[in-house]
Amino acid sequence: MSHDALDPVIHAPKRLAAMAVLANSTSASFGFLRDHLGVSDSDLSKQMSTLERAGYVKVSKIRGPGGTTSFQITKAGAAAFERHLAALRAIVDATTSQLP
Repeated sequence: MSHDALDPVIHAPKRLAAMAVLANSTSASFGFLRDHLGVSDSDLSKQMSTLERAGYVKVSKIRGPGGTTSFQITKAGAAAFERHLAALRAIVDATTSQLP
């Protein structure tokens, strides 16, 4: 597998971390992801919007007092995440197998 197999949408560190959380949960709230990733509200919004536009996450918003925003990985997102992880593993495996 080559570097070309890496997904540029997922590869950004903050988006990769968000996808890792979402791939291992049914959903995650905005606040949880923000705190877990250690980013600002605006940065998380930007990162998650990119993932949503790619079809990798679904955003659910509950409006009104105490409203929340939560995120779920989509089937397409889960498949893209698994392909990206496989590409990363292949790069690491190929590199380490060439070491003396």
